[in-house]
Amino acid sequence: MARYEIRFTKEAAKDVKKLTPSLKTKLKNLLLHEIAVDPYCGKKLIGDLQGFFSFRLSYKDRIVYTIDEKHRIIFIHRARTHYGD
Repeated sequence: MARYEIRFTKEAAKDVKKLTPSLKTKLKNLLLHEIAVDPYCGKKLIGDLQGFFSFRLSYKDRIVYTIDEKHRIIFIHRARTHYGD
């Protein structure tokens, strides 16, 4: 099965720059080997973020993304904590 393309929003790109080197590596591996292969492996979000998915990066950091099924693109919206840090 073909992988999905991954694109970052400006906000997510800023988040990635703030991650530690080890979290950047983990993020890359998760995106390539988990999310790009099966984007529905993440947790479906509800409420204000309905239509978004979340995948745990670390204890407090999450990858928040949406899926464009038609074009097979995953848009990464956030790559850091959602606890206001």
